[in-house]
Amino acid sequence: MADHYADRRKIDPSRGATLGDGTPNDNDRIEIGPTQLAFREWEAAGLTLPNLAQMREYRWKRMTDAIVARGYGGLLMYDPMNIRYATDTTNMQLWNSHNPFRACLICADGHMVMWEYKNSPFLVTFNPLVKELRSGASFFYSVTGDTSANDAKNFAAQVDEVMRAHAGSNRKLAVDKIMVHGLRALERAGFEVMEGEEVTERARSIKGPDDILAMRCAHHACEAAMAEMEEATRHGVPKGDMSEDAIWAELHKGNIKRGGEWIETRLLASGKRTNPWFQECGPRIVQNNEIVAFDTDLIGCYGMCIDISRTWWVGDARPTNAMISAMHHALDHIRVNMDLLKPGARIRDIVHSGHQLDGQYWKGKYSCKMHGVGLCDEWPYVPYPDSWVEGSFDHVLEPGMTLCVEALVSPEGGDFSIKLEDQVLITDTGFENLTKYPFDPRLLG
Repeated sequence: MADHYADRRKIDPSRGATLGDGTPNDNDRIEIGPTQLAFREWEAAGLTLPNLAQMREYRWKRMTDAIVARGYGGLLMYDPMNIRYATDTTNMQLWNSHNPFRACLICADGHMVMWEYKNSPFLVTFNPLVKELRSGASFFYSVTGDTSANDAKNFAAQVDEVMRAHAGSNRKLAVDKIMVHGLRALERAGFEVMEGEEVTERARSIKGPDDILAMRCAHHACEAAMAEMEEATRHGVPKGDMSEDAIWAELHKGNIKRGGEWIETRLLASGKRTNPWFQECGPRIVQNNEIVAFDTDLIGCYGMCIDISRTWWVGDARPTNAMISAMHHALDHIRVNMDLLKPGARIRDIVHSGHQLDGQYWKGKYSCKMHGVGLCDEWPYVPYPDSWVEGSFDHVLEPGMTLCVEALVSPEGGDFSIKLEDQVLITDTGFENLTKYPFDPRLLG
């Protein structure tokens, strides 16, 4: 039988020109995405894949409608996560986060322009919603040095050219994050610079049908990676030579091999290092009969953030009564607070009601009760009552929002913490808990 290159280059020879999410069935494609492993696991789980073309159009329309509703002429984005949302394109995301070289402008008429690294404009061309490709958005000091102000002026002139063509006389331009020279150049060009982060966070907070399908797939992939990490932990720790870093590496591996992207933090700790929380994982050798706690903070398949926390007891002895009591307290905290979630629920009411942490756990509590999640941690934010600021969160929950419900039960002066977190979807009638990963039965007594 003849072996044709056209057949070899397909990711899945059993399919036609496109995969189930509408992307090219091409082993050499530029567009990143899930791996064959992820597709196989999702098919076995009976998951429905997102239609990425529809997802991209929904996001572009959300942004455009938000601009028009506020009376702005356009929205200029530098934040890599906002650019990903608007265009579903990536380019060295982490490097770009501290060396801003990409920018995206959406005008009130929907015209979308991408400023890309001049050597890689081809990374954007798969998305037909991007109508123009330009370069010249870089003016960070290590690249432009003492001419940064002039480079910013040249960039502002490009923005002015596009805005005059597509926003007419409207000089209100929302901007999310931009360096100082860029802000000054835009203002000198006559723009009234508006707060862009409010626009992007509010637009991103409501997930469309395909966003939700993508999140379900990413969630499944994350939990599969967690299971591999747990298996490695329970096998490796009793041998006496497994570090926190080695455990954490298993989650990275499971994420990447399924087409995920990165992990935002290093929040895994063991034993006494779990209290106080927020110590980052390191070379400590985890001992048998200790707690291991972690927060995934994982940017997974389709760029979706999956933010789950679990605490495991690793060993053959029984955990202490204090640990078991704290675990049940943490579960109560999540479940009672989760029951507050429904469309129309006021953030103020959620802040000031729900489960009350015991006094011994109050000082070490988490920074919030809940927070939004999408491509990363997002708006809305639900603080504890002692962090409530009048006027900051006078909003209600809406269908399509996704939130993470937090519990950190950390005894003051203690030698352990229990960290739990589930990710939920606000539905038309209430909520759906997207997280299926079990809680450790050893810590449940």
